[in-house]
Amino acid sequence: MNTTQPAASSADSHAYRRALEGTLGIPFTRGNRIERLVNGVRIFPAMIEAVESAAETIDFLTFIYWQGEVAERFGHALAERARAGVRVRILLDSFGAHSMPKDVLAELENAGARIAWFRPAVRWRFWQADNRTHRKILVVDNRIGFTGGVGIAAEWDGDAREPNEWRETHFRLTGPVVDGLRGAFLSNWVEAGERGFDDSWAMSDPDIAEHENGALIQVLRTSAAVNYSDIATLFRLVISIAQRRLRITTGYFVPDTATIDMLCNAARRGVKIEVLMPGPYTDSRVARAAGDDAYQPLLEAGVHLYRYQPTMLHAKIVLVDDVVAISGSANFNHRSMGKDDEIAIAMIDPDTFAALDSDFDDDRARCHQVTLGNWQKRGVFQRIKEYLSRLLKPQA
Repeated sequence: MNTTQPAASSADSHAYRRALEGTLGIPFTRGNRIERLVNGVRIFPAMIEAVESAAETIDFLTFIYWQGEVAERFGHALAERARAGVRVRILLDSFGAHSMPKDVLAELENAGARIAWFRPAVRWRFWQADNRTHRKILVVDNRIGFTGGVGIAAEWDGDAREPNEWRETHFRLTGPVVDGLRGAFLSNWVEAGERGFDDSWAMSDPDIAEHENGALIQVLRTSAAVNYSDIATLFRLVISIAQRRLRITTGYFVPDTATIDMLCNAARRGVKIEVLMPGPYTDSRVARAAGDDAYQPLLEAGVHLYRYQPTMLHAKIVLVDDVVAISGSANFNHRSMGKDDEIAIAMIDPDTFAALDSDFDDDRARCHQVTLGNWQKRGVFQRIKEYLSRLLKPQA
């Protein structure tokens, strides 16, 4: 952790907690335990171990379910539990998971897993086509929960050592926070036309006493049906309340005009703002071009921008003043703020913050910094791409 920053006080923690609760209207729960999982080499074994341990229920929601050995392995684990009599519910986004292996899908169906598709293509509901569920949630026996940014695909199966092993952070959670993850799953499950209510929650009271001194966590689930969601409120709030330092790691950095202005104002009032984003490896050149248009005003205001070099950076972490760490499925872009259903967790826990802060330092060491001098030397073709993206970018 960067020791040049003053340590957070209990007064800081209380003030930031109340700001988040008072603005978003969602209380933090106490007595949670957080296990941070860095990259697929740690994420997938933990998730599969939890699935294999399931005795009663598994609820699984993902935006991405693609190809690869891990996609097969994860599907087999879910199917085995379904065959053993565990109630397995699987919700897949019909756009993000369209390339799921057919043999895995057939095995799950034959094993008795209940599978639903979120917003399948229906011609008369064309207005829903661009609004997806981007949430990533796994809840086992209503006691163990996972969320973060990982998708089920070969791209995540590794340790960010080379371009085909994406950089990711995910979380294993226990305690009252699991109710929030389960509620986020159910809201999408019911929208998909499935029966969502049963008595399985009655057997799963979280054991707060077990983690009496555990982490404070706030769960925010958002729906973007009106082209604005509380993810935008959350991100803009932390920019506003940051006093010393704001560190952002995001797979897609495409802030709208209002957010750019807020970042610039925060930097000018003395907040050190650092943004890590993908570099040469990205799965969306369009998003990259749209984000590039924000560089000039941010660099002029003193915001520090970095491009990650080894592989695709897909982690989603926001760190505020050595107090609050925010993660989940949401990126720092317009899709997360105004189009997709997302889940975010705000965590107040010194150990978790220190670990994520150290991860940020490690990731930054593998980046190239974008400086104002170098950016002003960019070529004509780059400037044309920025101009075109500016025409399409939302202004608020």
